[in-house]
Amino acid sequence: MAALYPVPFGRLVSRMFKELEKDRTIFDLPVRSFFRGSKDRDLSVTFHGHAAATPLGPAAGPHSQLAQNLVLSFLGGARIFELKTVQIMDQLEIPRPCIDASTVGYNVEWSQELTLEQSLEEYVKGSMLIEMLVESGVLGLSARDARTIFDMSVGYDLAGIKNERVRAFICGMKDATAVVDRLRSQIPDEHARYRDVPFTTSLSDTLTLSTFHGCPPDEIERIVDHLLREHGLHCIVKLNPTLLGPTEARRIFHDVLGYQERIPDAAFEKDARWEQAVDIVGRLGDTAKSLGRGLGVKFSNTLIVENHKAFFPETERVMYLSGKPLHVLAMSLVRRFRDTFGDRYPISFSAGVDRQNFPEAVSLGLVPVTVCTDLLRTGGYARMRHYFEDLETRMAAVGARSVKELELAGHGDTSIEDARVKNTTAYVDKLLADPRYASPANQKTPPKVGTKLWLFDCLTCDKCIPVCPNDANFTYPLPKIDIPVVKLHPLAQGGFRREEGAPLKLEKRHQVATFADLCNECGNCDVFCPEDGGPYVLKPRFFGSEEAFTDAASRTGAAQDGVFVSRRGAGDFVLGRFKGESFRLEWIGDRVAFSGPGFDVSFAPESPEETLQGQVDATTAVDLTYFRILDWLRRGVLDEAGVNYVNT
Repeated sequence: MAALYPVPFGRLVSRMFKELEKDRTIFDLPVRSFFRGSKDRDLSVTFHGHAAATPLGPAAGPHSQLAQNLVLSFLGGARIFELKTVQIMDQLEIPRPCIDASTVGYNVEWSQELTLEQSLEEYVKGSMLIEMLVESGVLGLSARDARTIFDMSVGYDLAGIKNERVRAFICGMKDATAVVDRLRSQIPDEHARYRDVPFTTSLSDTLTLSTFHGCPPDEIERIVDHLLREHGLHCIVKLNPTLLGPTEARRIFHDVLGYQERIPDAAFEKDARWEQAVDIVGRLGDTAKSLGRGLGVKFSNTLIVENHKAFFPETERVMYLSGKPLHVLAMSLVRRFRDTFGDRYPISFSAGVDRQNFPEAVSLGLVPVTVCTDLLRTGGYARMRHYFEDLETRMAAVGARSVKELELAGHGDTSIEDARVKNTTAYVDKLLADPRYASPANQKTPPKVGTKLWLFDCLTCDKCIPVCPNDANFTYPLPKIDIPVVKLHPLAQGGFRREEGAPLKLEKRHQVATFADLCNECGNCDVFCPEDGGPYVLKPRFFGSEEAFTDAASRTGAAQDGVFVSRRGAGDFVLGRFKGESFRLEWIGDRVAFSGPGFDVSFAPESPEETLQGQVDATTAVDLTYFRILDWLRRGVLDEAGVNYVNT
């Protein structure tokens, strides 16, 4: 299994500003896709008394785990970030691949892939990078348009949440002064002016509890009571679609929407029932009010269905469904909740949100409206900008200049509370009859062309780059070249026998690679790549450190292979591993030291066959093909024509 190695803060800062100046992109998101606020309308909302410039955010998941994820979401227009859920069990073996958003959305991944301490640092890094961008003025954002909220998410039981390390995480989010001061000193000299920025140190006093599937109702209540009393946090309780009950959930999912996946009985057996959830929310609401804290609910978690997809490992008996069908299920719960409580408790929402239904969700007074599945599709974070285009179009159509006016549109003198309830009822009635959410409309998978990827040339459609939540895939320049395929076999009497194969022809405008430190082998780039094999499996994998390259040797499959490139003084140093076999290149003066399985030689790089010296086992050969491959990979990834995590 792959391991994540967060990018050092200084390297993130350098890359962010260098890339913006040179390529007019930040972490591969083009400037044209940045959200720069609304000129004519106030899109701001409040969340637990804090103001945010927009109601949009990434859901707790693959888009809110690493610092660059948060920057990319901010650039797309997100202003309320539901950070990825953390828990005391922070070194899990998560099955791979784990995400398939080819039709609706399925995953078998459910927790953070970093340690608690790394998660805290990533969230602080993300906050500081965002503030540096705003301070720089390059985004042209007013202070009002930059207002941002970070919302913690923890799970999954009270014992874990009471653990000292989880407690330290929560306290660190409430007061991150120590982490901010440490990272401040890592800002590179060329950006030293940002060391004096008054960075936010109180990152969050709000928390969304991820109860996961099967968490007993009394455990939920004890956890939230603890968070309210012991940590003084405003709390949101994330609830499951199984609250609809087996009969209603299956009626909507199977009969109304036409989906065939089986919801197992076990999905309902341990989860809270509707009546239990109502009682819990009522009691916790009273507790929160007595403490001067806020309480709300979130709809909804994913839906458990039986795993029938060959894409996921056979070990996974269930998978978690998201996307359009979940939107209908979760909105049905929003209506049921408001039929019970009116607008007494705030509701945050995440289920199948996209540009078409985002304005509707905002008009219901849901805050925040968070998204995941749609950002996993072609275009990635760039899709967010269109959410605001459609929202402003909707607001213009009803003459609304603020979100509140949008909620009240068409209701005369009705109170905002009544308007939200009426809007919810009308929207859910419409949803249940909307063919856009029905199964036949959502089964068209991304097309495949029947060719297989390899180390170099591909269609260069570059779809794999934006669909990676972590910005792990990137392009690098190489000229159109032929790479000789040559092996030198030692002869008993001295010298070598030359074995030559057909050259490797590189003909495309650029090449594609993966930055291994940020690739968790989720598989999403494979889903949307028109060719077979998966970019994260078959394209070059560049490690950000020798440590990461060495650690990968203990893994299997694609996670093991890759390249580490380092510029050391006047020469370069390259490590490579292909199908488990390791190679080493080092430029020393006018010669190259090259070692691999059974050989350790040196030669002049312009004429290796004529100048080769060193030790070669009698039963092996010097494979100069790998020398040429590693040399060209080195040149391409270090080429200043492009900006990537390696050359910054």
